[in-house]
Amino acid sequence: MIETNETIDEFLARHAFDVEELVRKAAAKEIVPRWRRLADHEVDLKSGPHDLVTDADRNAELYLTDALAALLPGSVVVGEEAVHANPASYEAIQGEAPVWIVDPVDGTRQFVHGDTGFCTLVALARGGVVHASWTYAPARDQFATAVRGQGAHLDGERLRAGSPEPGRDLRVATSHPDYTTDEQKRALLGLWTDGVAPRACGSAGLEYLALARGESDATAFSWEAAWDHAAGLLLVEEAGGAHLTRAGRPFGIRGGNTLPFTAARDAATARRVVELLAAGA
Repeated sequence: MIETNETIDEFLARHAFDVEELVRKAAAKEIVPRWRRLADHEVDLKSGPHDLVTDADRNAELYLTDALAALLPGSVVVGEEAVHANPASYEAIQGEAPVWIVDPVDGTRQFVHGDTGFCTLVALARGGVVHASWTYAPARDQFATAVRGQGAHLDGERLRAGSPEPGRDLRVATSHPDYTTDEQKRALLGLWTDGVAPRACGSAGLEYLALARGESDATAFSWEAAWDHAAGLLLVEEAGGAHLTRAGRPFGIRGGNTLPFTAARDAATARRVVELLAAGA
């Protein structure tokens, strides 16, 4: 718990590893045992055929909600499945209490299909600022962490996003068309140009990890759900990357962003992607 007068940074100095252990336990208890073993009754549709939820999502979120709230009394938890059940609970991000932002299984579609491209995302924010993040891909045995001002790491090794190789097409992961408005589709069409190689995105959390590792160059996403972006955006920032909305401002987890927005390996690439999005719109 936060001691009297203890800051978030001091809390993290004592408990960042405890959070990592809780994420690992949630995956070991609720997610990994169901991977490639899901029964039909354990999978449901939410908003459409690409928006799935499983018992792994629900149970892992319940585990993390209880454990994280106990670790940091006075904090609140905003989880994807809880918000689906009660949309008003998302408003906790607007408050000043510490908030845990949780996506228990990011990439549920891949998880359901037995692919390895899924992860658990946890971020700790306060006052709209993300202070720390945890990204765990259990099927790939990868664990990435970031603490604001202290860098990003993958399995203990420092991450540095670097910059795209000059002369090579930019590798850009983009939103699925099902999750874009007509205006956003027009903006995204700006990426279909010489020097850019757009492709459909997978798990948002793993796309951000690919940016932080320098394996991809940018994203262009058209939705704001904080559980998909909070952890990964801090990971990219701390690896030396940048993020911008179509209005040219950094993405804010409290919403009100001009979409689509981009995260990129460096600031110059972020600006170029925003220019292309503006040209498409």
